[in-house]
Amino acid sequence: MSRLDQRLKPQLEAREQAHLYRRRRTLESAQTPLVRVDGREYLAFCSNDYLGLAADQRIAAALRQGTELYGAGSGASHLVLGHSRAHHQLEEALAEHTGRDRVLLFSTGYMANLGSIAALTGRGELVLQDKLNHASLLDGGLLSGARFKRYRHADAGSLDTLLEGAQKSDTLVVTDGVFSMDGDLAPLPEISKICEARAAHLLVDDAHGFGALGATGAGIAEHFGMDQEQLPILIGTLGKAFGTAGAFVAGSEALIEYLIQFARPYIYTTAMPPAVAHATLESLAIVRSEGWRREHLAELIKMFRAGASELGLELMESETAIQPIVIGESDRAMAMSRSLEQQGIFVGAIRPPTVPAGSARLRVTLSASHTREQVARLLNALEVAQKELALG
Repeated sequence: MSRLDQRLKPQLEAREQAHLYRRRRTLESAQTPLVRVDGREYLAFCSNDYLGLAADQRIAAALRQGTELYGAGSGASHLVLGHSRAHHQLEEALAEHTGRDRVLLFSTGYMANLGSIAALTGRGELVLQDKLNHASLLDGGLLSGARFKRYRHADAGSLDTLLEGAQKSDTLVVTDGVFSMDGDLAPLPEISKICEARAAHLLVDDAHGFGALGATGAGIAEHFGMDQEQLPILIGTLGKAFGTAGAFVAGSEALIEYLIQFARPYIYTTAMPPAVAHATLESLAIVRSEGWRREHLAELIKMFRAGASELGLELMESETAIQPIVIGESDRAMAMSRSLEQQGIFVGAIRPPTVPAGSARLRVTLSASHTREQVARLLNALEVAQKELALG
């Protein structure tokens, strides 16, 4: 055994003994409610494909058309020769959709968050973040070199207290729009008013709201009716409700030009394949025109919450497609996930450090491509698993 392996193995063994070991599973089918995983068929409730577009044949056809037009890859960063007409058209379309001056595409949401926070802050400045923000936002704050503090989850009063104590302007306030592990919404109207009063700047990552929330799918800003002045830095991803890949930052002309000059993950990364951008234009058209997908998803959410409540399961305060069932200890969450899997239902168990200790959960995610019958099957399987583990 090498010296490196001698150093790493005890940490791996400790994680496994604590029921925190992560294992990859192999998806052998398209991302639909009915999937094939490791050679077996399952009904899945664990993807972020909120509108059921990841396997939409219209988008797949647009992707094929994009490869015929632009090839398989971009071949360069945006600032060298990788910024294609498809990228530019998508940026313009997303700017119109979000009601912002301009949009800048990034290859991933993680890179958009790291790049934006690091570019907009630096040593001697202050970043304030919600305690339950996504890892990419927290990492962006830590890596920026700025002073980094966290306020209580979704607590505008806690944020105001920290801003009052800061006694300086140009603080960056960062929050998820929809929290990925709890499914609840940030109180953005209150946060925005506090930022305005305290001369702070607001950055919102709408990864889990973009496409799924709002009358036209423009996300949490549309949901709350917030314009560019109220929410000046809006980040969204395209690999969840939009069913493709990549991410973007939306905001003012000056913001986008600034990020082009100073956001290192944008400057020094090969651009996303232009075919993906071309396909996302088709996805955007579907998101805008097929409002029935959001309506159906809302009906499934209500159905699931009512059924889970009848079973006495502990739900979180979420009205979004993310419906966590709090189990508590990691070993019990894993056992319940295994029970569901034995019944042909695939739901992931989320454990620390992704969530706080003692709050391990089943992260049920619903999609517009699920049927009412499939949700009923999930509820029945949860009842069986609950009885097996005496959780009720």
